[in-house]
Amino acid sequence: MSTLVFRISVIDDYEDFECWREIEIPAKSTLSKFAEGIVEAFGFDFDHAFGFYSDLGHDYYGSADKYELFADMGEDASMGPAMRGGKPKGVSKTKLESVFAEVGQQMQFVFDYGDEWRFLVEVTGTGKRKKGSRYPRLVNAFGEAPEQYPDWDDDDF
Repeated sequence: MSTLVFRISVIDDYEDFECWREIEIPAKSTLSKFAEGIVEAFGFDFDHAFGFYSDLGHDYYGSADKYELFADMGEDASMGPAMRGGKPKGVSKTKLESVFAEVGQQMQFVFDYGDEWRFLVEVTGTGKRKKGSRYPRLVNAFGEAPEQYPDWDDDDF
């Protein structure tokens, strides 16, 4: 069985730091399983809604291609964050290999629409599943992951 290797980088518009993780996962895995692997690789709790978007900027709601947890929950596109650009597809049955067809392809992963954690997801390679390995698996890491719920002081405002 083939695998896909991804580099997932934190998108941060306010600080100048670099933080990324490389994850290998079977190509037949779902976007939902991949999202769980991304969140775990950064040490976050998997406790919020999420989506994958073809638009790599802040206007991801209008992406031509979008896959959201909201779609699996039966919510109409007008109720979820995707109010423009057409109805999103779900993540629970959508396979990675149907979304990420080639090395170099990128999408944006958005986790927790309130705090809006944004990640650039890029296919960097392919591989073969290794017997005895658990997937998704962390292959490489660079930089300290940001805190999911930082403790803001009153002085920060």
